[in-house]
Amino acid sequence: MLGNRKLVIDTGCGIHDELAGYVDDTFSNFQEHTLIPNAIYLISYAETEKNFKKIAKLATSNIIKVIFAEPSEGSSTAIHRCNRQRFRTKAPNGNGHIELLELIKQGKILLLTGGDVSPQYPHLVYENFLPKILDYDENIDAIQIYNNTYSTNRPYKFLFLNGKGRPHRKFMIEQLADVLDTALWSNLDPTNGPVKLLDQQYELDRFNVDVCRTDTNVKEYLFGSGIWGEVYLVPSQYSNTYFSLITETVQQYNFSFRTEKTWKPIAIGHPWIAVANQGYYRDIRNLGFQTFGHVIDESFDEIANNQDRMMQVSRVVKDLCQQDLASFLKECYNVCKYNQQHIAEMRTRVRSEFPERFRQFINKHINE
Repeated sequence: MLGNRKLVIDTGCGIHDELAGYVDDTFSNFQEHTLIPNAIYLISYAETEKNFKKIAKLATSNIIKVIFAEPSEGSSTAIHRCNRQRFRTKAPNGNGHIELLELIKQGKILLLTGGDVSPQYPHLVYENFLPKILDYDENIDAIQIYNNTYSTNRPYKFLFLNGKGRPHRKFMIEQLADVLDTALWSNLDPTNGPVKLLDQQYELDRFNVDVCRTDTNVKEYLFGSGIWGEVYLVPSQYSNTYFSLITETVQQYNFSFRTEKTWKPIAIGHPWIAVANQGYYRDIRNLGFQTFGHVIDESFDEIANNQDRMMQVSRVVKDLCQQDLASFLKECYNVCKYNQQHIAEMRTRVRSEFPERFRQFINKHINE
């Protein structure tokens, strides 16, 4: 209960446990659910897609208060999802259409997202990926193994993992072509360039490294359908490289989306460089983490032009590859250890503080 309103949560939106103290009812099928007038509804992408016409009518008629809950998406990916054709229906009066993104902009439907978006869309950010990295026992074991095998003598210069096809990943693969033979790297999607898998010694035993297909994103075949394989830390990937080059999900939107790609090297204690949006490093530091500006020129974070920013990152990586990376690793050690401690503290804080942040968000946008 939030004030005089009941809270009803779609079990598919992935936020139930965090708000358990407020939840009055749940549903998995909105069409079969018995509606509670005046209640606040958190509704997932899947159920919104199936029932958008009904949801839009209920929200615009003020029968229920709707929050479109997409904690696994953020920034431009969340906005892109809201703007899809499937989230558009004819207005009841026959004049024009009702669109989800416009309803969010008007505040008739609110947005719960996993990454920052423009303030023109009333939204609440839940740092969905940060706490999950340490939820897996396999990852706790991996961190211990990395600590136990820590050495400054490593065969590869950097770790560079690329999944779904995105223009910035393709660009970085091309820009770094002359140093990739010194990297431990992969590419799972042919739209980024030729598919390249890691050797079996650098993957979990459960993963299928005998994938033969090269005409599609092989992630599903590598990890298995429905398995979030990217979340797992593989200690050999990190103990055999000096730093991680991360290609985050969002690069061309001015608002940050922090996924497991960033939290994995932080959790295991690996130095990292991120290919992301302008201001990404600023936003990471605002969360209390430290970066590596004392040994890396991180001024690329301030470059507005996306291609220029990537070009500068590639120059930083190439320059780093020419340096004494054992000394570099030593200079990064204290920052890595600080960030490891901070992510452990943040894991608890993100979850414990979210109910109150959610309540304040409701009071501001619904109950005021």
